[in-house]
Amino acid sequence: MEHSAGFLQLVQDAKTRIRELDLEQARRRLDANPHARLIDVREDHEWHAGHAARAVHLGRGIIERDIEHAIPDKQTELILYCGGGYRSALAADNLQRLGYTNVYSMDGGWKAWQASGAPTVS
Repeated sequence: MEHSAGFLQLVQDAKTRIRELDLEQARRRLDANPHARLIDVREDHEWHAGHAARAVHLGRGIIERDIEHAIPDKQTELILYCGGGYRSALAADNLQRLGYTNVYSMDGGWKAWQASGAPTVS
């Protein structure tokens, strides 16, 4: 997907404030911490088409509204992913503003997850 210059600028700005993990780093963190949460921030139709095993769905449009009910402990390790790592970066930035202290965006997102052969649910 080709992104607009304004959107890419927003993402690059957010990336100056967040922490990113590549796919292997994210998988190692999930393996090491059974309490870590893998969160898919993609749209509903993307989630229903397939998602990472162990992921929960809190779409980009609702995550800021619903995160405190879904995951009230703001120190929980959260690894967010989207299609390629842009929307998850924006979501990670906002979750940090809400007081979440252990948030990561997975660079490469769903595309990287699928390409690696990591477990998925269809």
